[in-house]
Amino acid sequence: MAAAMDQRVILCMKWGTKYGPEYVNRLYAMVRRHLSGDFSFVCLTDNGKGIRPEVRCLPIPPLNLHLKPGQRDGAWKKLTTFSADLHGLQGTGLFLDLDVVIVGSLDAFFELPGDFYIIRDYPKALPSYRITGNSSVYRFRIGAHADVLEYFRTHMDEVQKHYRNEQSFLSKFLHRQGKLHYWPREWCPSFKYSCIPTWPANYWKAPIVPAHARIIIFHGECNPPDAAAGKRNRRFRHIEPAPWIQENWTE
Repeated sequence: MAAAMDQRVILCMKWGTKYGPEYVNRLYAMVRRHLSGDFSFVCLTDNGKGIRPEVRCLPIPPLNLHLKPGQRDGAWKKLTTFSADLHGLQGTGLFLDLDVVIVGSLDAFFELPGDFYIIRDYPKALPSYRITGNSSVYRFRIGAHADVLEYFRTHMDEVQKHYRNEQSFLSKFLHRQGKLHYWPREWCPSFKYSCIPTWPANYWKAPIVPAHARIIIFHGECNPPDAAAGKRNRRFRHIEPAPWIQENWTE
């Protein structure tokens, strides 16, 4: 039992066509370079084609989400990681979004004491007391928070009405139980808010890796390959190429 409790499991999720298998393969390679010791790497997916053999591909558990015509299920699927029995997996799970770039050691992500860890959400305008987390990186004991998923399944319409997304619901639910903890802010900086120089320096200075960063989070309009090339998907918001992304985001 103790051995099972000590197992470290990296989890990611891929569905649809937005992200190809190269995102999973590069994520695995980055974890292998930055996490010492043994771990297992699991991709919950609807299509394992092209994913490297070191990654264990397993089906995404059904969520049976009630969708209105034209409504996307979005990231609500992440809540299935809290299944009471997640394909028999045991140990401590560290969930990583596919579009992160790992630039530092991951060891400490498994060492902090506490039930559940998540990024504190970024937007600078948010008041400091807001508890919403960003679920690009979260850690939990596999099978220990099955009540999260059970509550969602039995109150699906109510939850979707009151919460904008899965990370808002998840944060509030675990906060009420006194189980919510945040990663140290410097560990998981936002590319958008912490790496791109402020105007007008963004026109001649390249994005940086902030001090003490371990995982760079790409949320909003920029993804790693575009950011590496200096492309941004919004008008009038220029960025210079960031070679360090391609150096890290590689197999």
